[in-house]
Amino acid sequence: MAGKFEPKVPVQLDPPKSDPISLSTLAAANGVDGAKTYVAIKGKVYDVTGNKAYQPGGSYHVFAGKDASRALGKTSTKPEDVSPDWSDLTDKEKGTLDDWVTFFSKRYNVVGVVEGATNF
Repeated sequence: MAGKFEPKVPVQLDPPKSDPISLSTLAAANGVDGAKTYVAIKGKVYDVTGNKAYQPGGSYHVFAGKDASRALGKTSTKPEDVSPDWSDLTDKEKGTLDDWVTFFSKRYNVVGVVEGATNF
């Protein structure tokens, strides 16, 4: 289905960056006290700062400052599912994770990659 993941309002994105982002920098980008808000998926770091859902109190804040690959594949917002390791996902869940990568890639700037990530 063409356009399945297209945003309702067109988004002008910057070219993706491949700068290494340390785990401590990622963790600090959790939206608390006005900080930037980043979410990583499969090692790529997306800047979701403008989306209130990822800010403190938002429905997706559990993902802020973390690699949420496993949780997104499972369509879970449980803190225990938020993990960069998605190797135990079913084929269907892996497809869901890939859909999330497409979704994020059309809406948020890629600001770097998680330093040392192997979960691409």
